[in-house]
Amino acid sequence: MKAQLSLLSVALVASLGSATASAKEPLQFKDVFDFKAAKTTQLSENGEVLSFSATPYRGDATGQVYTLNNNKLLAEIERGTKPQINKAANWVAFTQVPTLLEKETTKKKDTLKNNLVLVNTITGEQQVFENVKDYQLSDDGHWLAYRFDEKADKDADNKDIDDTKNTAKTSEIKPDKKDKAFELIVVNLKDKTTHTVNSVFSYAINTFGSELLVSQGYPDGNDNQVALITLNQTFDTSVLIDEPGVVANKIAWHPTKNIAAFTLGNYVNDDMRRRDHQLKLWQNEQLTNIAAPEKDWTIGKTAKLSWSEDGERLYFENHPKLAAKIKEKKYTDQASLFDYDTIRDQKGLHVWHNNDAEIKPREEQQWKEINKNRHYQAVYHLNGKQVAQLSNTDMPDLAINTNNRTALLGSSNLPYLKRIMYGGFFADYYAVNVQNGERKAIISDYPFRPSLSPSGQFAAYFENSQVQLKDLGNNKVSTLTTAIKATFADDQHDYPSTQPGYGFAGWLADSSQVLVYSKYDIWAFDVKTLKATRLTQGKENNTQYRVIKLDKDQVGFKQDETLLLSATNLQQKQTEITKLNLADNSISKVLSGKKRFDVVKKAKNADKYLFTEQTYQQFPDFYQTDFSFKNPQRVTNLNPQVNDFAWGQKPELINYKGFDGEDLQGVLIKPAGYKKGDKVPVVVYFYRYMSQRMFDFPKMELNHRSNFPMFTSNGYAIFLPDIRFEIGHPGKSSTQTMINATQKLIDLGIADPDKIGLQGHSWAGYQSAFMITQTDMFKAVVSGAPVSNMTSAYSGIRLKSGLARQFQYETGQSRIGKTLFEAPELYIENSPVFFADKVNTPILIMFGDKDDAVPWHEGVQYYLALRRAGKDATFLQYEGEPHHLKKFPNQVDFSIRMMQYFDHYLKGKPAAKWMTEGEAFIEE
Repeated sequence: MKAQLSLLSVALVASLGSATASAKEPLQFKDVFDFKAAKTTQLSENGEVLSFSATPYRGDATGQVYTLNNNKLLAEIERGTKPQINKAANWVAFTQVPTLLEKETTKKKDTLKNNLVLVNTITGEQQVFENVKDYQLSDDGHWLAYRFDEKADKDADNKDIDDTKNTAKTSEIKPDKKDKAFELIVVNLKDKTTHTVNSVFSYAINTFGSELLVSQGYPDGNDNQVALITLNQTFDTSVLIDEPGVVANKIAWHPTKNIAAFTLGNYVNDDMRRRDHQLKLWQNEQLTNIAAPEKDWTIGKTAKLSWSEDGERLYFENHPKLAAKIKEKKYTDQASLFDYDTIRDQKGLHVWHNNDAEIKPREEQQWKEINKNRHYQAVYHLNGKQVAQLSNTDMPDLAINTNNRTALLGSSNLPYLKRIMYGGFFADYYAVNVQNGERKAIISDYPFRPSLSPSGQFAAYFENSQVQLKDLGNNKVSTLTTAIKATFADDQHDYPSTQPGYGFAGWLADSSQVLVYSKYDIWAFDVKTLKATRLTQGKENNTQYRVIKLDKDQVGFKQDETLLLSATNLQQKQTEITKLNLADNSISKVLSGKKRFDVVKKAKNADKYLFTEQTYQQFPDFYQTDFSFKNPQRVTNLNPQVNDFAWGQKPELINYKGFDGEDLQGVLIKPAGYKKGDKVPVVVYFYRYMSQRMFDFPKMELNHRSNFPMFTSNGYAIFLPDIRFEIGHPGKSSTQTMINATQKLIDLGIADPDKIGLQGHSWAGYQSAFMITQTDMFKAVVSGAPVSNMTSAYSGIRLKSGLARQFQYETGQSRIGKTLFEAPELYIENSPVFFADKVNTPILIMFGDKDDAVPWHEGVQYYLALRRAGKDATFLQYEGEPHHLKKFPNQVDFSIRMMQYFDHYLKGKPAAKWMTEGEAFIEE
């Protein structure tokens, strides 16, 4: 043990357990705070620099920069977060946030400011810029522009652009409330000289680092302007637009040419949703307007703007002009106080009508998150100067890939909004021509996403348990997989809904073949001959091959391309990395072993790859390699302290039978210091399928789940079993599966039958709450956010999405498969609240009282039923928490209480005071 422990440490120390590895310490809760994760990982385009924020679970982050020519840590940045590497990779920029202590103790959070730290990737030198609101580095690393995080001077005479002009003061045109202008500081990073531009709202440096476009906005709006500044010693300035109230909301420079696009609005219309924005193009020293392709359409403030990588297309968003805002009457005089219309305009009311497409909570949620500022996708073709509308009010959704110049996948769920509430998600799908916006129907009323060929001529989808190919030229549909002896339908699908396929790997770039997943393998289907070719041989050795897609915008595979594949052994669970050469369909293994390997990044313009390898005892640090994978080199060592703790034994796979005799597996992790023949306390953590975690390094955090090493380091075994369900009887089928799995541990002589606990959250919280109504096998249960009464939960609301919960029972996770009025007996059969009198197991129920997935009164119902039946039940209500605990104090508190609970019931330790006496609403 450590020589001295703080009072906090003492409060957090977990019990040691009977078997402890010599010379190594058991993990304590405070030790979890120190474990770091790499966040916002960036690999430079030339493959020479790696950066990320090493973020502990509790504490201040440290920005790290590595040079990959020697795998050395070049620089560490205190409190460095969100790293960005410029294209030339000569600078890494970090946002330096305030200390954790400052954030926890400062009452006025808006007084806390961020700094910017630049790291020179050659020398490691750091430059700090204080109070930075936002910033941009030029691609060549010559220039830095950042906004100084203090409000702009209200004196418009302090502006430095064209401040000699004669400005006629008119009435104020105020900016939108959240639109803030700040001083823009332009820094020449070669000679450290600076230049200040006053009152800047938006800005962007061009690709060449030669020009800066700014939108300046002043408090009264009279001197607003859009200007172009030459980045040189004199900062020559050209005013492009000088108009009271003018503002450029979005700015996008062309990737290879000196062309700028921006959206231009004016605060003179103070209704930001009804303010017209124009799309402007600055090209060849001229400013032109790109007209909307639809009549009575406009661009809104929140519209997105982006260029294709080749610069041939400018993607922008627009929407139909909104009708005039309905003005509500207000009380203005004595008569208005008695006017019916005025009185009723002050009401608070939502009318729920049976014919509404969406119930009101869903309508409200969709309004706030999507529909309030709904835009539709359009494109401007630079060379032909043509505009095409790609999505619209009839087909609002479009899967954008700016690299595909031919066709994109569009969809509309509008005809099925009402059915979503009980039947799941459906949509109509289309191929949309990028050139002119024309669309061709692929499939309607479909629950999955089809795969569209790069050319837009073909689409593949899964229907009637087979893979279908549709030629959109003649609408002919061909079934591809009927004669193939392989499993293309997901055989683990145990829901009362349409069985999905295993999905698609993609297409060849010329659209001649579609690559389809079966359970084990990757198949190529020729779109003309329909001939099938199996590209991998996974079925023979129980290995599942899947393509690793590092470039999400890649349009298609070349015919001779060599693909990286993950190769997961479904029996032994390790995930290795292989290569598939499409030229000859040859397979070669490049990373192998009883571990989990993941290729996570590729440098855009270099033969450089990052991958991780992990096991339960090995943290997934970064390794670098080239495409040969012959000489991988370790780069990071983020958590060496793993070796200081009695972490737990090497995980083992346990085989058992499901409720219907199906072969299933679970992962058993014995406690540190375990000796053969020991019978130990076991905590079972589960959800659905868990055995794929065999080689996963555990999440080092405290939240709604057990921290596995906390238990295995302190005398417990952890068991992670797979669970299967029977439609209509999820409670009984999961209970029988769990009994079979746990009994296997007892039969093996590992689990002490009097010391087995169960812990689950959400769907597993429900299962654990139900299981103890059917069996006394478990000596203590911790159940997080469980549904206890399916009859009441059926017509509840998922507050986060606004959806009715009915779909969850009829077609989804709860697996009843029928409505409440079709089969009330099934809803009762599967509801633990109706069998509370049968419970003999102590249970700890946990809920956040702002749960946005499960109504938290489901926990109250079960607690009250158990209380009425005189059972041992404790309810933890965490105030203001959603479905998963978010507040750090609550995460720590629940983790401590869970350990105390199991320590008492499984180890016989004295019960904590709250377990025997509860806690007063207010301690006095």
